Amino acid sequence: MNIKELLLNGKSFSELLKQFSIEADDVRIQDEDVILSDHILKHQDVVKESICIEGKNKEGIVNFFGTLHYNLLNKLAVFEMQGFEKITSPQVC
Repeated sequence: MNIKELLLNGKSFSELLKQFSIEADDVRIQDEDVILSDHILKHQDVVKESICIEGKNKEGIVNFFGTLHYNLLNKLAVFEMQGFEKITSPQVC
C-alpha cells in the first residue's frame, strides 16, 4: 500500500482535497518512492518526513507542504500541512 492510499483512508486528507477541488487521481506525493525505499526508516515504528504533495484542479496546480507521519506496519498515515502554494494555469485566448 502506498502513502497516498494510506492518507486517503483518513477523513481529514480527503476533506483537504475537497476544499481545493482536487480529485484523488490528481494527487502525487513527490519522492514517494525514495521515502518508501529508505531502509533505515523501515525499522522505526513511526516516521516523520517533510514532504510536498502536488494536486491538480481546473485552475492549475496546488502544492501542499508539510510533515507526513506514518507507520507502514499499522498502515496509518497523517499529513500535517504547514502551507500551500497555488500555481495557476496561464489563460489561452
